[in-house]
Amino acid sequence: MREKLRLDAGVVEEMNRYLLDSDNPLVNGVLRVIDKYGTIEQINARAAEARKLPNLLSRLRKMESPYLKDLEWLEEARDKGAFPTISEFRRKALSGQPPVAEYAEDRAVTLEISALQYFPWLIEEARRAIEKREVMPGRYIRVRCMEEQEKDQGDTLAIAAAMQIVGASYVETLDTKGTDGSNVHLGGPQTITGYFGGIGQPNGHPLLWLDEFLYYYTNYGIQQVLNINPGTVLVGYIAHKLGIDMGFKISVFMGNDNPYSIFWTLMTAKLFSRPDGSTSLVGFNVSNSINAESLITSAEVRRKLGLESAVRIEHHVTETYRSIVRQPYCRREDLLKVAANFPNISAKHEGGDLENEREKAHPSDILDYFRSKEDVCSSGEMDLLLANYMDKHAAVNCTAEALTRSGLSFISAQALHRR
Repeated sequence: MREKLRLDAGVVEEMNRYLLDSDNPLVNGVLRVIDKYGTIEQINARAAEARKLPNLLSRLRKMESPYLKDLEWLEEARDKGAFPTISEFRRKALSGQPPVAEYAEDRAVTLEISALQYFPWLIEEARRAIEKREVMPGRYIRVRCMEEQEKDQGDTLAIAAAMQIVGASYVETLDTKGTDGSNVHLGGPQTITGYFGGIGQPNGHPLLWLDEFLYYYTNYGIQQVLNINPGTVLVGYIAHKLGIDMGFKISVFMGNDNPYSIFWTLMTAKLFSRPDGSTSLVGFNVSNSINAESLITSAEVRRKLGLESAVRIEHHVTETYRSIVRQPYCRREDLLKVAANFPNISAKHEGGDLENEREKAHPSDILDYFRSKEDVCSSGEMDLLLANYMDKHAAVNCTAEALTRSGLSFISAQALHRR
C-alpha cells in the first residue's frame, strides 16, 4: 500500500513545464519585479556593498545620527572583553553544582528574542548584560514598521551595523502584509488573533512584498525577513532559486502546528532548493499549540529531508502576556526535551517569565508591536515597553541557565561572549 504514495515522475515534469512556461503569469510577475532592480548579479552585489559595516557606519556619520556613538561604545566594549565569557556564565549558572564534563555543542540552541523594536533598546540590553554578567541573544526579531524606522535617525542602519558588531543574526518584518489595510477580514492589528487565517497577504501582495524586500536588500543589505503567507513563501523560494541571496523565516501566524503541515513546508523548500542544497527558508516558527512529541517528529522529518543544518526550528519558550496566548505559557521544558536530541533549534522569547509579567502594571502585549513610535512616546509608555523587553532578555538568560544545567549548549551573540 505504501508504494501508492510514490510521486509520479510525469507529474514532477508537468510542474517543471509549468514553471518554465514563458506564459506563466506567476513566474513572470516575479521576473518583472526583479528586473526593476537589475540583473541577479547586480542585485546581490548592491546588497553585499550596502551590508558592509564601514559603509553602514559612514552613512550614519553623514546623517549625524546619535546612534553612531552608541555603536562605537558597543565596539569598544566588545573589543576589550567587557561581556562575560561563556565559561563565566556557565560557572554562575551551575551555582555550586558539579561542572558539566562536556557540553553538547553540536546541539547548541540559538537564543532568540522578539521584538527588538528600537535600536536604543539593544544598547540598554548590552549595558545590563555587562553589569549583571548575562548573555546577549544570538538572534533578534524586529517587527517595527520599516518606513518608520528608516526615517528614525538611521535606526535601520544602526541595527544592521549592531548585528555585525555583536555577531548575531536578525530578521526584519516588511510593511507589506494584511495589517496594512489590504486584508478585508482584518479590522486592524487588534483583530489579528480573531481570525484563523492569520495576517494574510491578499491578491497582488506577494509581488509587492518581493518589491519591498528588494528595496531593503539593495539599500541596507537586509537578507532575512519574516514571512507570513504561503504566497510570499513561494515567491521567496522562487526568487532564491533564481539567484537572489535572500532568506526568510516563517512566522507563527502561518500555523505550522503539526508534523504534516511542517512536512508540507519543508517539502516545498526542498523542491525549490538550489543545486548546492541551499534554500531561502532559514527557519520557521512552529505554532504555540504544538507539543514536544510533535516537535520531535517534525525535527525527524527535517533530518530525513536533509535540511537539518539549513532550516532552524524556532519555538516560543515565552509569549507576550497579552493578546496572543492563554496564560500561563512557558515551553522551556519542551525545549530541553527536543534540544537534547536535535540540533539547530531556536528558543524564542516573546515575553518575560510569568513571575515577572504578572506583577507588571503594563505586561508585554503583542499589540504594542503595531504602535507607532509617536504613539508610544506621546502616551509616556516607552519606558514601560523597554521594561517589557528587558523581561524578555531576563527570560533568555533563564533559558541559557536551564540549558547549561542540562549539559546543553547555546548560541548567544558570538562576537561578545568568548569561550
